[in-house]
Amino acid sequence: MTMNASPAATPQEQPVSVASRRRLFSIGLPKCHDRSERRFPLTPEGARMLIDQGFSVMMEAGAAESIHYTDGQYSSAGVRICSRSEAFGADIVIHLATLKCSDVRMLRRGALLLTLLSLSRLPSEVLVALLDRHVIALAIDLIRDDRGNRPFGDILSEIDGRAALSRASSFLADSVHGKGILLGGVAGVGPCEVVIIGSDIGACSAARSASGAGALVRMFDHDIYRLRAASHELGPSVITSAMHPRVLSNAIRTADVIIYSSINPAHRFDSDEVACMKKGVIVFDLTDDPGKAFPSLPVIDMALASPLDISPTEPSRACYVNAGSTVARTAAMALSNTFVTMFNQLTDCEGVTNALTLQDGLQCAVFTFLGKIVNRRVADFFGRRGVDIRIFLTLS
Repeated sequence: MTMNASPAATPQEQPVSVASRRRLFSIGLPKCHDRSERRFPLTPEGARMLIDQGFSVMMEAGAAESIHYTDGQYSSAGVRICSRSEAFGADIVIHLATLKCSDVRMLRRGALLLTLLSLSRLPSEVLVALLDRHVIALAIDLIRDDRGNRPFGDILSEIDGRAALSRASSFLADSVHGKGILLGGVAGVGPCEVVIIGSDIGACSAARSASGAGALVRMFDHDIYRLRAASHELGPSVITSAMHPRVLSNAIRTADVIIYSSINPAHRFDSDEVACMKKGVIVFDLTDDPGKAFPSLPVIDMALASPLDISPTEPSRACYVNAGSTVARTAAMALSNTFVTMFNQLTDCEGVTNALTLQDGLQCAVFTFLGKIVNRRVADFFGRRGVDIRIFLTLS
């Protein structure tokens, strides 16, 4: 008996994984030689996330020393450790401090530079160099989202506010160089008084930290609507007031800590007002152009100060600036999270120019584009003619 052979197996279509990753852009992370800027834009974890998206990340050797990450940790995350010139030669360069002309000349023509805008620290020759290289210079602190928030600027302001109160508390508690007192006091001993000028995110962050520690907090602003919003957010533990001269004067006379943040119009404390403050009062300026609110006080940059600078042997008055530099690693983690989100948007838009065309929040942060100044504030500051970036984007 002959048995029928079994039918031959018929090949069937099967899904096959296809490697579709494509190279997007190279991101360069040069080392910052400006000693007043200790923050760094990407942690190893953040860099790994960008590499997984298809970006290549190059970092100058030793660039992350200020936040206590090693080259090995970045290398393990897939970052290529390279020379300074290679880092500046990337498609996208992230450097938070103002560049030098020698650094600008290493940038690729037409590259995207992501930085923080500090007009008082931006030399005209550096601006000219950026224009000559046709660099797309974008100030991350000016970027806005669809709701009008500033993803980078707001998180850095929040960090500055919390860091300022943390440092002020430690200065007051120093039993050798400070007053040896607690910010919040204890049963039977009154708390310290904290005066906050302004009611932006940094001010509210400082107020929240101060009231949480038990201090008596007073907040002043010209804008009653901002004060109302701050009062709703912070609760009744923070006393809010308009900038009434007599009320403000009485408050700063008895204040142990004064935090000055952005306020419009700006307020200046003259030498007579400063002379009425307590000896040993801790003053922090959180504004983008620090030191001008207290012109008679010596300015101490927290990133540059030695222990003797920040802990004087005798009670005195000084204006401390750059509070966020004291918690550079926290700032790096916050910046890294925000950069990952931003680069996701660049990927979705398939390029920088498309992203600028589609997102108004990015447009308003660009200050040089195709050899022209496209930010009115920058143009006015340098007395140069500005151009509307939308003209270029419409023609591109």
